[in-house]
Amino acid sequence: MLVQMIYLLATRTFAWLALLCRSTPAKNAEILILRHEVTVLRRQVTPPKPAWPDRAPLAALARLLPQRLRGHRIVPPRTLLAWHRRLVKQKWTQPPPPGHPPVPDELHDLIIRPGTDNSPWGSRRVHGELRRLGYKVSAATARRVLPATGFRPRQRRQAAHHEWTTFLKAQANGLLTTDFSHIDTIGLQRQYALSVMEVRTRTAHILGATAHPTAARATQHARQLLRQPGDRAATFTHLIRDRDPKFTATFDTIFASKGITVTKIPPRNPNRNPHAERFIRSVREESTNRVLTFDRGHAEKIRQEHACHFNTHRPHQAHDQRAPLDDPNVIPLPTARIERRKAVAGLINEYRHAA
Repeated sequence: MLVQMIYLLATRTFAWLALLCRSTPAKNAEILILRHEVTVLRRQVTPPKPAWPDRAPLAALARLLPQRLRGHRIVPPRTLLAWHRRLVKQKWTQPPPPGHPPVPDELHDLIIRPGTDNSPWGSRRVHGELRRLGYKVSAATARRVLPATGFRPRQRRQAAHHEWTTFLKAQANGLLTTDFSHIDTIGLQRQYALSVMEVRTRTAHILGATAHPTAARATQHARQLLRQPGDRAATFTHLIRDRDPKFTATFDTIFASKGITVTKIPPRNPNRNPHAERFIRSVREESTNRVLTFDRGHAEKIRQEHACHFNTHRPHQAHDQRAPLDDPNVIPLPTARIERRKAVAGLINEYRHAA
């Protein structure tokens, strides 16, 4: 920095000495021209960002100008003061304060474990559990570590969501979930269909399509559904549905006659029915939003073909990337030839071993 300043001072000094050889009228004419150029440039360019070789002469010569001329420079006095504060900050540096000592990795993992395994627990409860285990840790450390894992003790809605997820996992073996979805045809007529999913196997069922869904039709679909699974109907224990008025007491009675308890999700909480909502989203993103449907028959055909693809070919993470109807005892082996087959009106590609 010192060498740069000496070089800059020398070049500027020789340049200013060259000005002494010029006449006063020439200097005055140049000043008038430069002032006019500055005025023109200020109207069409953004504020300049001078580098430090430009800032040094401006800061040194600004003190020699009269008070009334200092406000007309490209660099106002507050900028000069800011430059000075920046130089002071760069010279007088000091290391940051040490702060809290780092938490050992073993203790860090031990704080996270009870906080994630027990959603109702707060930081105080986690701290007490650690103290009972003989670890000397403060409550402030537990409060600082737990939020890094997404733990928010004051967000009760998140805890409720975790409780609902735990309930769904515990009841998955006998759980059914249902919801209505719609498709808008090319004639702007909306076609509705009732979809039902067996949560344990992820098997989906599409129960008809109609432009005028009614409570009587939903009840008829419920009877149709309980006839489809055959012997599996006896394994179902719960049905999750929303509060659509088409789901009447008669609809619930049909399932109750088979020993299936109907559970209604809270109002305006589609996340409490995640499996049905996710299936409907898959149908829309992979099929119905990519094709124009002509009438009710076309809409029902697209849905049924997608349900067939969903059940027989589409992999699911919950089933180790197997389709719902795949045999878990069959281990696929790689082959030399793979063939592609179009499904769902050519919208989806299915890949199988060539015969």
